[in-house]
Amino acid sequence: MPSLVGLAASFLLSIVATQLYAAPRASQTLDQVEIQAIEARISQAEPRYQSFLYAKLVNDVTEASLQQYTAGNVSKAAGLLRKIQQLARRIQNTVTRKDKQLKKAELLLRNTSFRLSALLRSSSYQDRALVEQTLAEVRQAEQKAMLQVFSN
Repeated sequence: MPSLVGLAASFLLSIVATQLYAAPRASQTLDQVEIQAIEARISQAEPRYQSFLYAKLVNDVTEASLQQYTAGNVSKAAGLLRKIQQLARRIQNTVTRKDKQLKKAELLLRNTSFRLSALLRSSSYQDRALVEQTLAEVRQAEQKAMLQVFSN
């Protein structure tokens, strides 16, 4: 019977993630309105799924920021980096022991840290401070999630 409960929970998460989180894929970039709409839907999700959904959003916003830097839209990329900082703080506030998909959230944050590290190495001197701050916030969220994974 416990395996049936786990299967049902996994199925429910896939439905929740699909319906609540309808972010554009790699060919499209996120804009502020879409990010705010996704945030609103995530805040209405069950608390035990929020950290994973926020981690997914952070990962996607990071990719959008990288695309903006590549395209030369530094001001838009900087705005997205500030948004990543806010979302990373929100992840830190939503991580609990009862989280479902916490390991997946931690892995998404690790991937995000890796991508931000690559951006840091390739960014200009003027942009480094913002990228470093963003990377620090994401790493803090990653560490908090990892500590929760291992404390369970």
